[in-house]
Amino acid sequence: MNSDDSVSLLWGLGALVLVVSAITARRLSFGAIARSVLAWLVIFGAAWAVFANRDRIEPVIAAVGERLGIGAQSVEGDTVRIQMSQDGHFWARVSLDGFERRMLVDSGATITALSEETARRAGIDVSASGFPVVINTANGSVQARRANIERVTLGSLDTRDLGVVVSPAFGETDVLGMNFLSRLGSWRVEGRTLILEPKRAGTGA
Repeated sequence: MNSDDSVSLLWGLGALVLVVSAITARRLSFGAIARSVLAWLVIFGAAWAVFANRDRIEPVIAAVGERLGIGAQSVEGDTVRIQMSQDGHFWARVSLDGFERRMLVDSGATITALSEETARRAGIDVSASGFPVVINTANGSVQARRANIERVTLGSLDTRDLGVVVSPAFGETDVLGMNFLSRLGSWRVEGRTLILEPKRAGTGA
């Protein structure tokens, strides 16, 4: 169990103790106390399940929001539009070899960068990448390993054999870099909207 899990467990136990103390202070019958404790256990269990499976739940919520017209990412024909988020960045829902992930679109990043956790969940093999490479980031130089993703899908946009770098130094943030954007027909920002378009027939490879 990692430190985050331990802290979450301690918070959960502390909250449960407070609930039980509040119930017993009201001098309720044993049956009423048991029902109240069971109800709170169900609530805590449901909240924990949502937290533990947030990576699977987020794409579903985003898809529902898109169908209702409130999603930040939409597809019109073969054009993808992404609305700027509250933090001033553009975040895209991307499929990496079938694993869906929310990624930061960053034209300042030369290559697509993944956390170790994302690479593991997407089944990306970094063991055959050889020696680590040094990547220059906004926070300084970090060591990373090169790998390739067989298929990357962003809405209606699709590309194959995309090079990536993987490092624990990236934390939990995954970045979609220029090596993906350069494969598109065009990309631009209009107001608070990022517009991504595929290459058209006759415009080159």
